[in-house]
Amino acid sequence: MGFIMVAVLIDMISVGLIIPVLPALVGTFTASPADQAFWYGAVTLSFAVATFFSAPVLGRLSDRYGRRPVLLLGFCGLAVNFFATAMATALWMLIAARLLGGAMQANAAVAQAYVADVTQPADRARRFGLLGAMFGIGYTLGPVMGGVLGDIDLHLPFYVAGGLAVLNTMYGAFVLPESLQHDKRQAFDWKKANPVSALKGLTALRGVGPLVWVVGLAGLAQFTMHMSWVLYTTFKFGWGPKENGWSLFTVGVMAAIVQGGLMKQLLKRFSAQRLAALGLVSATFCYLAWGLATEGWMMIVIVVANLFGFTTVAALQSLISNAADDRDQGQTMGAVASLNSVTGVLAPVIAATLLTTVSGRPPGDVWLGLPFFFCAVLQGLAAVLAIRHFQRHRGSPAAAAAAP
Repeated sequence: MGFIMVAVLIDMISVGLIIPVLPALVGTFTASPADQAFWYGAVTLSFAVATFFSAPVLGRLSDRYGRRPVLLLGFCGLAVNFFATAMATALWMLIAARLLGGAMQANAAVAQAYVADVTQPADRARRFGLLGAMFGIGYTLGPVMGGVLGDIDLHLPFYVAGGLAVLNTMYGAFVLPESLQHDKRQAFDWKKANPVSALKGLTALRGVGPLVWVVGLAGLAQFTMHMSWVLYTTFKFGWGPKENGWSLFTVGVMAAIVQGGLMKQLLKRFSAQRLAALGLVSATFCYLAWGLATEGWMMIVIVVANLFGFTTVAALQSLISNAADDRDQGQTMGAVASLNSVTGVLAPVIAATLLTTVSGRPPGDVWLGLPFFFCAVLQGLAAVLAIRHFQRHRGSPAAAAAAP
C-alpha cells in the first residue's frame, strides 16, 4: 500500500501543477473571455474523450499483464503530454497533446485496482480513503506550486510536471512491486474492453445497478465544477493563478484530512452507504452556496464546511469494488474511470456553454454562479437515487463494505 501511495502522490502533484495555469495558457491563444472559455472546454474535452475509450482497455490490460506495466505506460504518457503542452505554439497542438495524454493515462483506475488487489473487502473503504488522501495531498501541493511557478512563467509548471512524471516512471520501474498474482490474471478480450461493454458489465454487478447513475451524476457535477472553478473565480472575484492555487490548496488539505485521517473514525460510526448519502447531500448544498457566494473568502469557508463531501468517492468505490470478482478489478475500475470520462466529455461542453452565456456579466453578478447551480441540481438527483437504492439493497454483496 505504501508503494502505490507514493506513486499516486507524485502523479497527482504533477497533475495538480497545471490546474491553475492551463486556462491562462489557453487564454494566450484567444482574444476574448468567451473564446477562452470555449477553447478551454475544447482542450479539456479532448483529454476526456481519449480517456473514455482508453480507460477500460488499459484496465483490462492490467487484469491480463499486471498493474505495474500499465501504470508505467500511464506515467510515460503524462510526461509526453506535459512537455508537448509546454512547447505548444497553437491551439491544435494543445488539443493533440491532451489527446495523447488522455489515451495513455488511466493511472487512477489502475491504482484503485492495485489497492483492491492488496486489501480485504472489509477494509477497502478505508484504503480507498487513504488513496484519496494522496490525491488530496497532491492537489494541495500541486496547484500551489503551479500558481507560484505560473506567476514566473506560464510554461514553467508544465515542464516541472513533466519532470515529475519522468521521476514517477523511474520510481515505478525500479521500486514499485507488482500487486496482481499470476493465478488471478484474466485473458484479454476486446469485447469486454470496449467502453460500452465495460459499462454494461458494471451495471450488471449485483447490488450496484442505480449506483452507476449516482456515480455518473455526481461525477458530472464534480467535473463541471472543476472546469468552471478557475474561470468562475476569475470572472466573479478577479482571481489570478495565485488565488486559484491557494483555493485548490484548501481543497487538497481537506481531502487529505478527511480521507487520510478522519475516514477510519467515520467508518466506525457510519456505514459506507451512510457516508456516501451524507456526502452527496452535503455537496448539493455546497454547490448552491458556491454559486451564491458574494466574496472570494466564502469559497474557502464552503470548502471547509463540506467535510462529508470528501468521503463520497471512497465510499462508492468500496461498494462497487466489493461487488466485483477479484479477477475483474481492473476492468471494474476501468469501467468506473470510463464512466467518469463520459462525464468528463460532457462537463467541458456544459461548463464552457454556461460560462460563455454569463461571461459578459459584471463581476459579482449572481448569475455568474450558473454552473454551480447546475451542479447542485445534478448532485441533488444523485443523492435521491443513492438514498432510495441503499434503502432497497441493504443485504446485497455490494453492501458488504457498508458495515462499520
